[in-house]
Amino acid sequence: MKIKEKRLLRGPNLYADSPCLMAVIDDGAANESGKCAGFAARLFALLPELPPDAAVRLADDALVVEALEPVVMELQRLAGAAGSFGATLAIGGQPRARRVVCGYASEQVAQAALRVAIDLVQALAENRPFDLDAALKALRETAEDHAIGTSTNAVVQAAQRRGIPALRLTDEANLFQLGWGSRQKRLQATITGATNSIAVGIASDKQLTKALLEVAGVPVPPGATVSSEEDALRAARRLSGPATVKPLDGNQGKGVTTNCSTPEEVARAFAHARKYGRKVIVEEHLQGRDYRVLVTGRKVAAASWRRPPCVSGDGRSSIRELVEIENRNPARGEGHTNILTKIPMDALAAETLAKQGYGFDTVLAAGVTADLRGNANLSTGGTAEDVTDLLPEETRDICIRAARTIGLDIAGIDIVCQDIAKPLREQRGGIIEVNAAPGIRMHQYPSRGTPRDAGAAIVDALFGDCDGRIPTVAVTGTNGKTTTSLLIAHAVRQAGLRTGVTTTEGVYVDGKPTRKGDCTGYHSARSILSDPGVDFAVLETARGGILKRGLAYDRVDVSVVLNVSSDHLGLDGVDTLDDLARVKAVVARRASRAVVLNADDDYCVAMAHALRDGVEVIYFSLDPENTVLLRHLENGGRAVYLQDQTLVLANGARHEALVDARQMPVSLGGAARYNIANALAAAAALTANGFGNQEIADGLRSFVSDAKHNPMRSNLFDVDGVTVIVDYAHNCAAYAALAESARAMTAGRLVGVVAAPGDRRDADLIDIGRTCAAGFDDLVVYETENRGRPDGETAALLVRGAKIGKLADESLSVVLPSHSAIRHGLSLCQPGDVLVFGCGTTLSELTDALRPDKPELARRIETAAI
Repeated sequence: MKIKEKRLLRGPNLYADSPCLMAVIDDGAANESGKCAGFAARLFALLPELPPDAAVRLADDALVVEALEPVVMELQRLAGAAGSFGATLAIGGQPRARRVVCGYASEQVAQAALRVAIDLVQALAENRPFDLDAALKALRETAEDHAIGTSTNAVVQAAQRRGIPALRLTDEANLFQLGWGSRQKRLQATITGATNSIAVGIASDKQLTKALLEVAGVPVPPGATVSSEEDALRAARRLSGPATVKPLDGNQGKGVTTNCSTPEEVARAFAHARKYGRKVIVEEHLQGRDYRVLVTGRKVAAASWRRPPCVSGDGRSSIRELVEIENRNPARGEGHTNILTKIPMDALAAETLAKQGYGFDTVLAAGVTADLRGNANLSTGGTAEDVTDLLPEETRDICIRAARTIGLDIAGIDIVCQDIAKPLREQRGGIIEVNAAPGIRMHQYPSRGTPRDAGAAIVDALFGDCDGRIPTVAVTGTNGKTTTSLLIAHAVRQAGLRTGVTTTEGVYVDGKPTRKGDCTGYHSARSILSDPGVDFAVLETARGGILKRGLAYDRVDVSVVLNVSSDHLGLDGVDTLDDLARVKAVVARRASRAVVLNADDDYCVAMAHALRDGVEVIYFSLDPENTVLLRHLENGGRAVYLQDQTLVLANGARHEALVDARQMPVSLGGAARYNIANALAAAAALTANGFGNQEIADGLRSFVSDAKHNPMRSNLFDVDGVTVIVDYAHNCAAYAALAESARAMTAGRLVGVVAAPGDRRDADLIDIGRTCAAGFDDLVVYETENRGRPDGETAALLVRGAKIGKLADESLSVVLPSHSAIRHGLSLCQPGDVLVFGCGTTLSELTDALRPDKPELARRIETAAI
């Protein structure tokens, strides 16, 4: 069994709305049929909880590869990281191959589960033993290594329930971005981007914390900071009762010893605390219970009574055995990976037991309880009971004042008192610590009492009523994506918003390039959504990005689908226009407010029937009499259309002129109808986002599609009276539209210097040649990116198409190098003619062609493009 292709689709994709692992697997069976007798029985004996539908699919006449997807899904579930979607799809022309799609919660677990599943399935097919326990142990370790901490996960889930997007910024750390662009917030554990670093430093210094709280009138226990055993003993003698000894900058209860009554106990406690910090606090041991109060913003979100880890006797088992039994509780895990933490049986536990007259081997009488810690931190095995409703208003005010005094937006306030329901000062209670990164497991999952959604309280403090999203537009289609995206982004920026845009040419933030290259996929979109300097995102989303990584967003405000025409077919399992339309529709289905669709394109129109509930459809059309558009307007819908060279915005019966198309530089004086269509789509997207007519018109009038602002998209140059149009056109629809526009610009001859990428199918290349033959008077065929084809083969297929299109031999030339082809094309032109250079990759192809004979012109063109 061989993995021929594997992709992690990290966002909504062709197969599901959630992340998926997609792999193309070749069965590679040793026998000709690819089927193994008894395989299904052995598989279900090993994995008896496989879903019932798998039994139907895995009859003895099924290919072994059919088992892979259900096995991957089951392994993820058993590892504790279950996915929610799975599918096995046949692949045309490959009878033994399958496209296996598995949803996942952890991509690391999913990838490991795929490898295990292949080994497992192959072993069972060959009737060999397979060590499932060892495999699951490794998968569970992978799941734990990449798991999100319990507290962090509670905040992230609360954000997602509110529709706030969450991005994990690294695979290893609990560092998240909540929200997008300029509205984002950062979160690590329960420290937020708004948490003051000075405040964190203060909270880490327990003595400084106490000093500031005391000045603020907050009750705290008296004590001192020491660095030697002698100083510790001296400080303890000055106290009026037993001492608590703890490291100055410790956390999670590490190094803390309570209720030290003798010099020997103080000395041992000092030595223990010194393991966790150079300086140690010796303070009065407050009598009573241990409470934690969570402050979020300017309110108390939750309060818990923290109980030390303990066990209750049954009259038969030793304390060691009772602890081992409790640690097998599924709710307990290592560190912070679960609701509770396993109880440690260490030297401190032994000392705590000794104070009670017990040892690890003591058998407790039935009902007798023994504590294993003097402190009640959950991180050392403690439990919690919710007491939020018991807090007096005075205690709430003290906790909020303590957090504000230290400067923390999120704080865990540790209180010791006899009864939390009574005011602190009445019972000599006090605050013993303020925590800058408080765990919230105890509030989310108390052992007793009412669970409190502490994660939601933190999200509320961070975002208020905001959903953390910036306005977002996604643009897809076969042709025109880059120009439309730049048009929208330009108009938004003209209106005063900092705009981020991804395009085939690069990533731009507030008009400045931050990355060059084809940036129409997952990572580029994520870079824009992660940029705190972006108020509005425009995301060009190409076919390749959708298929390779999925979308970087769960939803956008507005989706734009410009057109669906033949391009890239035969690649990535997309073989027909119907297939391509399904890929583009992934973007349409992500819209939450509106979808802009081309009423002149049947594939686009069909997408209107598969949108989310409540999403508006706004059509655009070059034809004011388009029946789809007219019917839509009759039903009260909105649309943008072209009427006698004027872009018109219609809302039911109200029709308002936006701008004369000839006033838009991108229209090339009204000749470039494809760019007028792009402008119509841009206007529709802008109106869907609430921009006014004047803002839209100003943006369309001022956008210039030249070599500097929109390179390789209908850039015009004058070469000794010949108009040269440089364009990225590389498919039939683009060449046809370009030829139509160029024809409208001249009464003379139209010369095409054309090529196409070599990874297109033979039939597609022939069609491109035939289309160019119909559009141009003279054709010069060159080669650009052959992508695996031998030199001359791509050009030969284009020429075959041109001849099918009945272009005369004398009007057809083949000049393979692009520079030579341009020079030859120009030699065929007279002043007033138009030359179209299609499928160009960079402007340097034109300037290099001109430089030998026209160096000054080449220099001017290069300078203008900078």
